[in-house]
Amino acid sequence: MNHFPVFLALEGRRVLVAGGGDAAVAKLRLLLKTTARITVVARDPAPEIAAWASAGKLTLIRRAQEPGDALCCVIAYGAHEDAALDARTLRLASADGALVNIVDNLEASQFITPAIVDRDPVVIAIGTEGAAPVLARRIKAEMEERLPARLGLLARVGKTFRKAADVLPMGAVRRRFWADYYDEAGPRAAEGGETALRAALHTLLDTHASADARPGHVDLVGAGPGDPELLTLRARRALDRADVVIHDRLVAPEILELARREALIVDAGKEGFGPSTAQADINALMVDHAARGLHVVRLKAGDPTVFGRLDEEIEALDAAGLHWSIVPGITAASAATATIGQSLTRRQRNGSVRFLTGHDMKGFADQDWAALARPGEVAAIYMGKRAARWMQGRLMMHGCAPHTPVTVVENASRPDQTVRAATLATLPDTLSDVTGPAVLMLGLAPRAAARALPEREIAL
Repeated sequence: MNHFPVFLALEGRRVLVAGGGDAAVAKLRLLLKTTARITVVARDPAPEIAAWASAGKLTLIRRAQEPGDALCCVIAYGAHEDAALDARTLRLASADGALVNIVDNLEASQFITPAIVDRDPVVIAIGTEGAAPVLARRIKAEMEERLPARLGLLARVGKTFRKAADVLPMGAVRRRFWADYYDEAGPRAAEGGETALRAALHTLLDTHASADARPGHVDLVGAGPGDPELLTLRARRALDRADVVIHDRLVAPEILELARREALIVDAGKEGFGPSTAQADINALMVDHAARGLHVVRLKAGDPTVFGRLDEEIEALDAAGLHWSIVPGITAASAATATIGQSLTRRQRNGSVRFLTGHDMKGFADQDWAALARPGEVAAIYMGKRAARWMQGRLMMHGCAPHTPVTVVENASRPDQTVRAATLATLPDTLSDVTGPAVLMLGLAPRAAARALPEREIAL
């Protein structure tokens, strides 16, 4: 990051624009939205600039820039659209102590002005370090479409109510009040204008102020297989509102980045046959934070209802009298199957699919091997790397053909995802260099591999 994004206070401060053509006009349209004291220096200013000067919106000096014109200016723009004149502006304004931007000249500029989405007082700045201004404009257009026009009104009314909301205790209680306003009560009331918004705020404040100390809440959230784009909207909202995030080892860092910046992030990772946080300790963490009135997100890779020890956590929350909800996620088996272009069920092949674990608390997990060994069966095997040779032996012992396809999908949906087409006979060797989390898809081959082999060899 070569340019650090900041919002610069301009109220009552001087800004200089040197130049009077189209570039200066475009920059002034943006600057006139601020409360800065704007000075324009130009020999031949455009009619718009002259009109703004006549209306008292800026000070116009009809001459070339001279030393001292940028004294006490916080920023200055060179907008001559002439390299020599803009270089002169850079030299003079810098000597006067101002930071200088040369319009459309990234290399010569000491700061850049981002693309802006304006919902005053909500302002979104979009920058690409000058690498892709067209992309910045596209993002701006998309944001303009998504953000309602009333967003600014919502924020302006909320700002005037901040002192009234000070009666609420600092921390989670006050954050919940504002979250309820901006997420639900405010948008509902916004159509009625400022009067309706103020009424909604007073009602909401009475509700939060008169309520007993509100207990915390725990969201048991599925983070999906790893790709942040596969996170559900409800999971995104939970992360945005969380006071505490307690996450598993396999949750992608990109997903943790979506949590509220002020949230406490707690790593409660578990690793098969490796270092682990005891389940009792995880339960205690959730209960402790939620009992203090905080919003806790227990973030689990994949779907919390699939090999996530969800019931133990719910039992601990119920025993403590705490509220909870489940936010399902996309499980790794679904992502892995999509990756290889197959489906978990198929007419005339299999009418059911099994989700298995390679090991449990007692060691390698026993299964109905005779049923799994039948031709056409499909199973997604989680945590199966260490148990691969043991499972291979059990399946073959019950008649499973050695050429039965098994696809190994490592780090499903992530940038470092790998897909290995194997058979039951070659499975242990195929797993020898797999280090990341992997799902073994018994009975499924990647679509390209399936087309390349005779139907009888894939045993579908």
